[in-house]
Amino acid sequence: MDDVKQLVAAIKKGDLKPIYFLMGEEAYYIDKISDYIEDHVLDDTEKGFNQMVLYGRDITIDDIVSNAKRFPMMAERQVVIVKEAQDLSRTIEQLVKYANNPQPSTVLVLNYKYKKLDKRKALYKAISKNGGVVFESKKMYDNQVADWIRRVLAGQNYNISPKAAQMLVEFLGTNLSKIDNELNKLKIVLPEGTQITPEHIEENIGISKDFNNFELRKAVGQRNALKAHQIAKYFAENPKDNPIVVSVALLFKFFSDLLHLHGMSDKNPRSVASALKVNPYFVNEYIDAARHYPMKKVSAVIGLLRETDVKSKGVSANAVPQGDLLKELLVKIIG
Repeated sequence: MDDVKQLVAAIKKGDLKPIYFLMGEEAYYIDKISDYIEDHVLDDTEKGFNQMVLYGRDITIDDIVSNAKRFPMMAERQVVIVKEAQDLSRTIEQLVKYANNPQPSTVLVLNYKYKKLDKRKALYKAISKNGGVVFESKKMYDNQVADWIRRVLAGQNYNISPKAAQMLVEFLGTNLSKIDNELNKLKIVLPEGTQITPEHIEENIGISKDFNNFELRKAVGQRNALKAHQIAKYFAENPKDNPIVVSVALLFKFFSDLLHLHGMSDKNPRSVASALKVNPYFVNEYIDAARHYPMKKVSAVIGLLRETDVKSKGVSANAVPQGDLLKELLVKIIG
């Protein structure tokens, strides 16, 4: 995120590079940088003649080069943006000749999503050597996304409670574009300075604050059978929004962390948060669960979760509804 800010700040100052090769697994930042260049490098009067948007599936490398070598009309520079450039992955190295001698008056932007250039090959070296930028947008890990949500909102004068952030992560996963879309919906209805709560998430996005995987994990950790089975019943009634594979994966991660916690000599909350890579706000939940589940029981639960994961994918359980599989699992875990 800091790299993105620095890159955008340089563009804002007018420090433009001849080539921006934007690549990597996380499409969100690729789109953000590309959109910023598309919206801000040229003014509206210049864009008509000097801004070109191409799509990888419809063009060749020769098309990119011929457009990039064109001189701007009545402007200092032109912008050529290639979206979905990963569709040219088989021929992308042919761009090396242009990268070695880029047109100074052209800003060429290539959106190379979900793939990466081989740093050992000529194109990567040519872009870097001749004043261009190669930016890699890396996929975030699950445990990094809640903090990303908090930082994005803080920069826009909003706060969010840890539980609300976790609800978004568990419902939307690590897809930053989807999360950003949902945050934008919240910002439309909530004034600046608001702390976003689970109630706001439930009312405006439709994620139940009481019946979600976050609450299921908490109920299981507390061995609260009544609450866990209420959530399982809700999941069974709303299977599209609550697939069992997601619930099993989350519980598997939770009990794997408990196994790690049991093996730790230093169970200070700060040490636990660091070792398990969880928000300090949730550490007591793990410590309490470890009291309810000794190491031997944790190992047995992990085995049950593996077995249920296989069944949920149709192996040896074709006729069993997923809601019933989850209820059966909870009975075996909580007892």
